[in-house]
Amino acid sequence: MEKEHLIFGIRAIIEAIHAGKEIDKVFIQKDALGDLMKDLMKAMKANNVNFSYVPVEKLNRLTPNNHQGAVATIAPIKFHNLETLIETVMESGKMPLFLILDQISDARNFGAIIRTAECTGVDGIIVQKQGSAAVNGDTVKTSAGAVFNVPICKVEHIKDAIFHLQGSGIKTVAATEKTENTIYDISLNEPLAIIMGSEDRGINPSVLKIVDDKAKLPMFGTIASLNVSVACGAFLYETVRQRS
Repeated sequence: MEKEHLIFGIRAIIEAIHAGKEIDKVFIQKDALGDLMKDLMKAMKANNVNFSYVPVEKLNRLTPNNHQGAVATIAPIKFHNLETLIETVMESGKMPLFLILDQISDARNFGAIIRTAECTGVDGIIVQKQGSAAVNGDTVKTSAGAVFNVPICKVEHIKDAIFHLQGSGIKTVAATEKTENTIYDISLNEPLAIIMGSEDRGINPSVLKIVDDKAKLPMFGTIASLNVSVACGAFLYETVRQRS
């Protein structure tokens, strides 16, 4: 991870949060205590900053400096407002295509998905603040720089984003094996948001209940699933095929 995308030290992170810096994630030492750490926790919760508890060894790997039990990663991009992005895309006159990632946590998978999304004309990628992969050096590298070309929105809850898209006339389709429909059975040639699930759990069941449609990829081998970035590519290129 590039050092220029790191902030270390509790007070420095608090100041960065108050200054409105695009903090992607804060790593907190599991057993860290003290009044300053309490202040950091308050600042993170008040500003909805994503954080997780980690062993001190991880912090030591991130920086050789005196981290005081906290290291933050700064996103190399500016995140977009979902409502504004939807309005902009709808007013552009083109057929909208959004991608929702339900807690995909691997930065390299995230980067690979962003790269394919850029190649297939995706208008925006929507991720949840908590539990999603950070936009870091690995993401930038794996995306081949596409992360700078595709708008990315961070939202509090995936379900709220889906409701907002549906309210704007955009069809939501979940990529899941829990359906009889394949991607060749449903229409993707309309205003669309495709939802991909996490590497290990797939799409949250509560999300599956509210989507407009579900589709799966036909599987003929003995292995029951594809890597999520590969599956996402198949969905996006079937969308391109139908729209062509």
